[in-house]
Amino acid sequence: VRGPWPDESWKGWWGDNPPYHTPVFVLTHHARAPISMAGGTTFHFVTDGIHSALQSAIAAANGKDVRIGGGVATIQQFLRARLIDDLHLAISPALVGSGEPFFANLNLPELGYHLTEHTSTPNATHLILNKTGKPS
Repeated sequence: VRGPWPDESWKGWWGDNPPYHTPVFVLTHHARAPISMAGGTTFHFVTDGIHSALQSAIAAANGKDVRIGGGVATIQQFLRARLIDDLHLAISPALVGSGEPFFANLNLPELGYHLTEHTSTPNATHLILNKTGKPS
């Protein structure tokens, strides 16, 4: 859904039991009440930015890992703010249109990220990046 929520009918693309089974914090510009679904998934809609969404996710995780998903612009915001500790990129050789370039205007070494692991298979190349100390 782009823009304001037209009504309360949107509940995602996955049916009544989403695959998450945990609280999910959705970045949006348009407020909406949380949606509780089968399997323990509750979608919380966050309108006050990435820091607020991350703090809510950390609190809900109760000491467990927090995973961030989203499009290029969302992931870049978290990387630029140095809020991602470990990044796993799976790059698959598929032509999907023009899209949004992930590495555009993003200097990962300057932000303190370095490549720690890479694996290539016929289906994908996996890159693992980790955050180091202060940016150079």
